[in-house]
Amino acid sequence: MAKDSATQELLVQREGPVAVHTLNRPKVLNALSDSLLESLVCALEQQDSDPEIRCMVVTGGEKVFAAGADIQGMAEASVAQMLCSDRLAKWQRLQKISKPLIAAVSGYALGGGCELAMCCDLIVASESAVFGQPEILIGVIPGAGGTQRLPRAIGKARAMEMILTGRRFDARKALEWGMVNRVVPPELLLAETMALAQEVARQAPLAVRAAKEAVLKALDLDIDSGLSYERKLFYLLFGTEDQKEGMRAFLEKRPPRFQGK
Repeated sequence: MAKDSATQELLVQREGPVAVHTLNRPKVLNALSDSLLESLVCALEQQDSDPEIRCMVVTGGEKVFAAGADIQGMAEASVAQMLCSDRLAKWQRLQKISKPLIAAVSGYALGGGCELAMCCDLIVASESAVFGQPEILIGVIPGAGGTQRLPRAIGKARAMEMILTGRRFDARKALEWGMVNRVVPPELLLAETMALAQEVARQAPLAVRAAKEAVLKALDLDIDSGLSYERKLFYLLFGTEDQKEGMRAFLEKRPPRFQGK
């Protein structure tokens, strides 16, 4: 895998149409500092506008994904300081990424780490992965989407118990509850994630982005509104060259050559 760019806290590599982002603060279990989040969001935004990139992966390596927010930077903050710094604005920018995001999770994915994984569209977990929203144990609640995404991922009753007690759950539970897509041995985590990312990247880019948009809208709209939204996106894809190429390739019994046009 070729190195594309790197900062002290974030490593970015590219393999064809897939960009891999590795959180790189191992001494603090990849705690999500403001600077790390800013580096990650900026890198994802840049690649979201790069036509050569079709899928992005976020990982922390084999030992830990991210063990939460950087508490040291928040412990003595006031309400005014939190409001003025708007620490959570970066998470809103993450929500606007239009290309598929895949989280490769090994070890702890707690607090902000769990929220970061849930911001992604797909999650591949290693057998060592541990998820949780333990904010209640330090006198606050999840602030980067945990109270909203966890119920959607595992159901209200389970999410309520996890958030109100701060309990953790392992990769097998996450798979059983429908939060992750698959569970693999730690040593195979990146390979399995890259195989999935490359499979997504082979599809028609505009159709992939439309499909992601439609699925996310399903969480916000009633069924009639959702079906109407899906139908409009479906019709719009008939204005793309990839739609013509895909259907011609099907009829000619050959692999399609999608260009993202």
